[in-house]
Amino acid sequence: MTSRTPGTGPSRLLLALAGAGAARATLAGAAALTDRPAGAPWRRTNYAGRPVTLLGGPALALSATATAVLGAPAGARAAAAVVGTVSGLVGGYDDLAGARPEQARDKGLAGHLRALREGRVSAGAVKVAGIGTAAAVAAVLTRGRSRGAAALVDGVLTTGLVAGTANLLNLLDLRPGRAAKAGSIAAAAALAGRSGGLVAGPLGATVAVLPADLTERIMLGDCGANGLGALLGLRLAAMPGRGARTGALAVITALTLASEKVSFTRVIEATPGLRELDRLGRLPS
Repeated sequence: MTSRTPGTGPSRLLLALAGAGAARATLAGAAALTDRPAGAPWRRTNYAGRPVTLLGGPALALSATATAVLGAPAGARAAAAVVGTVSGLVGGYDDLAGARPEQARDKGLAGHLRALREGRVSAGAVKVAGIGTAAAVAAVLTRGRSRGAAALVDGVLTTGLVAGTANLLNLLDLRPGRAAKAGSIAAAAALAGRSGGLVAGPLGATVAVLPADLTERIMLGDCGANGLGALLGLRLAAMPGRGARTGALAVITALTLASEKVSFTRVIEATPGLRELDRLGRLPS
């Protein structure tokens, strides 16, 4: 008789279904709040001038985090809870505080650094610090048996992958469905292996919110994109082999630095295949 490892085989389908169910339930709650006074701070006008709500972000972050904890290996459950919860919370703070008029110039790394030089702490800087701290805590929680220099390298890689992926997914949240599509593809690609259960629930949750994102009823915002991205980063940090993790971190870092100079939207629109995938399911502009 063979034993089944928790979080493998059919159980990953169940986790995905649980994530989808949780996301649909939390989206229903968000819809109930949208037109009420409590939903007012979350209302925005998107790139096409259509009214949307950022409450889709908390719906995704909550459902993705809860099901990531259920599906994660025992040694990564606390880390999943920390990175998903903290990244979602500070992302939500940036969604709300970052919309204030005095924060309008504080966008991107350059904007955060300029605010600090002026003696101000931007909402984005608070978010960066929060996600970075959560990523460092996750590195400690998942350090395993490595010691000395090896433990330091592993800690840097985990911290960088969690924080970097959280930020990179958020950089993609500039058009309906873009960040959710990227997150879904990344989660689906990472389902295999011992730690694949960590992203099964988030995959289901992301697919469940994608239709509302594509039809411009919701936006993921920093809360949703950072929360989901941090969980994906934690999965990348569980890859065997420091070479693979180092390579992943190098790619994420390069893309993040490139975003300061190059428009992702312009690159996607100019690239066949990416352009069609990006537009798939979206409303006409």
